[in-house]
Amino acid sequence: MKPVRILFVCLGNICRSPLAEGLMRDLASRAGHSSAIVVDSAGTGAWHIGDPPDRRSIAVARAHRIDIAGLRGRKIGAADFAAFDLILGMDSANVRDLLALAPSTAAEKVHLFMHYAAGRHNDVPDPYYETADAFEALYQMLEAGCSSLLAKLERAS
Repeated sequence: MKPVRILFVCLGNICRSPLAEGLMRDLASRAGHSSAIVVDSAGTGAWHIGDPPDRRSIAVARAHRIDIAGLRGRKIGAADFAAFDLILGMDSANVRDLLALAPSTAAEKVHLFMHYAAGRHNDVPDPYYETADAFEALYQMLEAGCSSLLAKLERAS
């Protein structure tokens, strides 16, 4: 498989993007592509720099045998636009913010996650103010998107 570096981005980097990072890493590993697919996550905001993922994201990942507890929140930086091949925003607002930050030479790397991964122009909803059930729904949506993304990457190789 052709190597690819993917950055998942949401608002605070504690709910959606770290769960997508852990999920994609797990799927790539199970498919034998861990050396070809490098994943990371970041937020457009700086509120949670250094914080672990939301406890509900950690719990839903753990329920699906994925460990994201060691991840730490960070804010996207200028170097990320050069370091990653794909920068996938979880919702339209994230994509708008990413495009405002991206140098013109890197704008083509920025995409709405579900549109790029599955051809659906859907935002991945932010579950932060929701109950634990919303995190299971988030997991299911991200799992479908990451599975589609992995299949797309495999076909492109």
